Amino acid sequence: MEEQGWEKTGTSGRRNAVMEQKGIRTWTDKLFGLIGLRVMKTAIATLTAIYAAMLLNVDNPQAAGILAILGVDTTRWRGLKTVFARFAASLVGLVIASALFDAIGFHIWVLGLFILIAFPLLTRFGLKEGIVTGSVIVFHLFARGEVSVDAILTELKLLSIGLGWATFFNLVYMPREKRTLAVLRDKTERLFAAVFVELARFLRDPGALWSGDEMLQAEAAIDEGIEVAQRSRENRLIWRSKNNRLVLQDEPWLLYFHMRRSQLESIQLMMELVAFVSHRVPQAESIARLFDTLTDDVRSDYYEGKTEQALDALETQFRAMPLPATRDEFETRAALLQLCRELRRYLTIARREKKRRSPQATAHIQ
Repeated sequence: MEEQGWEKTGTSGRRNAVMEQKGIRTWTDKLFGLIGLRVMKTAIATLTAIYAAMLLNVDNPQAAGILAILGVDTTRWRGLKTVFARFAASLVGLVIASALFDAIGFHIWVLGLFILIAFPLLTRFGLKEGIVTGSVIVFHLFARGEVSVDAILTELKLLSIGLGWATFFNLVYMPREKRTLAVLRDKTERLFAAVFVELARFLRDPGALWSGDEMLQAEAAIDEGIEVAQRSRENRLIWRSKNNRLVLQDEPWLLYFHMRRSQLESIQLMMELVAFVSHRVPQAESIARLFDTLTDDVRSDYYEGKTEQALDALETQFRAMPLPATRDEFETRAALLQLCRELRRYLTIARREKKRRSPQATAHIQ
């Protein structure tokens, strides 16, 4: 049974992440990387559809192969949605085209009239993804040159064979993304730790230079993680009820990377505030120690609470300071308050999503 959560990857997940970073790949990984899984599935689905159409003595079996190519998709859920759209659009297209061909005749310009009528109609009813498939069926009917029961049945057989085999190969196998997600998680946490190191260094030495590349890399890793986690969610096809509707169950990895995106926004604001207060307050070293602690905490699966305790003590120290006497002191104190709030926000997100070591605490990311 597939593990349900980023926090459950454990030792094996970390080991796989290290193997991925070191370039240790199995022969299947190398093969899929060279050709691409979707290309392989498309090739097999196409051949299977053509041979099946030939076995059933359906005219023009190559059309079934074309429909299979159009039906293979990247995820199970997307494959089901697009196959439904393609099949429904093809039926609508067949009805419209049959009426036009029967009433006007098989003239080239009638195809243009079909496009003018059918395409806006399909788009309006949310079947835009089936326009190409429907066009293949209609053009095949046009090439046949007759509208009859046998002709319509032939097109429906081609649709069923081509899209049917595409659906089969969409459902039978999709790659597990757990190892990729573990690598992206490890990369994100490593980059967060590097950012905290740089912030602590800047607080101790305001003249220190930093390019900020880690922030850009972290943002890219989080975006990629969200994309891969969404793909994993659509492949699981696990449903839950929400507002009397069936929807796909949330993917724990998706929640994790959304958590990191929220924390990244807090870090971006903290960077601006650190640049403002670093050379103006004597508590810069205390704030730097907070970031030192975060450097270790960010890679822990558990919420330790040490940084939050240190932040509480620092806020108490700030409140004991005398009231600002000048505008410059007021602006600095306001920046300090905002920095503490952003740190608190970052820690609140971590406390909500991470596990606790205390047996009484509930650990969840669901």
